[in-house]
Amino acid sequence: MLLTPYRETLALPKIRSLLVVATLARIPIAAATVVLTLHVVTDLGRGYGAAGLIGAAATIGGSVGAPVMGRLIDRRGLRPVLVLTTVAEVIYWLVAQSLPYWVLLPVAAIGGFLALPAFSVARQSIAALTPESHRLPAFALDSITTEMSFMAGPALGVLIATTAGPRVAMISLAVGILLAGVGLWLLNPPVRAAHEAPVTSSERVPRRSWLKPRFVAVLAVTMAATIVLAGTDVAVVAVLRESGQVAWTGAVLSLWALFSLVGGFVYGTVRRGVPALALFAPMALLTLPVGLGGDHWWLLALLLIPAGALCAPTITASSDAISRMIPASARGEAMGLHNSALTVGVALGGPIAGLAIDTKGPAWGFLAVGAVGVLVALLVLPTELRRRREAAKPSLPSAHAAEPSLSSGGGAEPSLSSGGGAEPSLSSGGGAEPSLSSDDAEPSLRR
Repeated sequence: MLLTPYRETLALPKIRSLLVVATLARIPIAAATVVLTLHVVTDLGRGYGAAGLIGAAATIGGSVGAPVMGRLIDRRGLRPVLVLTTVAEVIYWLVAQSLPYWVLLPVAAIGGFLALPAFSVARQSIAALTPESHRLPAFALDSITTEMSFMAGPALGVLIATTAGPRVAMISLAVGILLAGVGLWLLNPPVRAAHEAPVTSSERVPRRSWLKPRFVAVLAVTMAATIVLAGTDVAVVAVLRESGQVAWTGAVLSLWALFSLVGGFVYGTVRRGVPALALFAPMALLTLPVGLGGDHWWLLALLLIPAGALCAPTITASSDAISRMIPASARGEAMGLHNSALTVGVALGGPIAGLAIDTKGPAWGFLAVGAVGVLVALLVLPTELRRRREAAKPSLPSAHAAEPSLSSGGGAEPSLSSGGGAEPSLSSGGGAEPSLSSDDAEPSLRR
């Protein structure tokens, strides 16, 4: 019974192949940061600060590029963008290994801008391939496979870089990106559902119709979630090093990733989703006291369980919410912005935790990123409360509700609701914006 949603989702056409190809495509992308860091430190003889600057340049480029590539997909289709980004990124990794540091800095930003959009393409295609009744388990599977990619990618990158050298690792990344791009090109997953207007129709929607406070709130929660995740990574290392238990770092981080995987798996089985904010707020709160377990690695791992179990569900809920609130013709750009929020959060989390650790002590790393998360949750809360108030307002019956429709041939127009005419239509309010919740506008398939 627990696996039924996953069985039904994986039985949908192309979903299984999409998840497999996307997981493999994300492995070289996940390895990129650590390989670039080792190249700057080992081959170029620079410090970790210089390596972090290169990473920041690539992150900034990727954050700007993701929505641009998404918009190109919305307008031109998937394959032209895959060709552009695959060729550009392969050239980048082949050339980057021979560049001096100050030339590599701007080139890294360009490489990030033209990065293969494997993450956002997978989410956009999931939204196109799945009915809303199966979208939650599909996005849960996407989060789980993303975790697997990030567990495998950096480990493989470090293995190649420390045995054959960082330059060989960079060439390996070029090969991996090429294979990923070719795989996605051959698969060519749809970016529009069968009932949606195809890319060739040139349908356009103005940004002001979907770039609203509710969408921005989802992006804020997404970014804050990855701030907490990235900061927790740094704080775990610092706390265990301070207590002389650095050898247990890999075990603790692996357990933390496992907690997230289990949480994401369980969340994908629920019938109705939970608002991203309702998952993220306790995740941020439960991160605050984690540093108290720093004297014992096993206690630290136990304290990470509650917050860790909410990591993948939060990202899943945010992806699901965006897929429901954005029109199909703007979904690529919206998913690109979602990917940018994830990337920016990762880039900010480490420095925020690091600053707190350097000034106050290791345990303060958890407090710092947890406090940032709580602050963002409080800032987003009014938007969610306003949405709930709007949803609770009863729709006033029209004075002509009983009159037959002129276009229905004289009979009463059938209700879109499966519950009969007494239930107000979710779309009749006109002004109500879509919800942060992943279970908004629940279709009749789920009833």
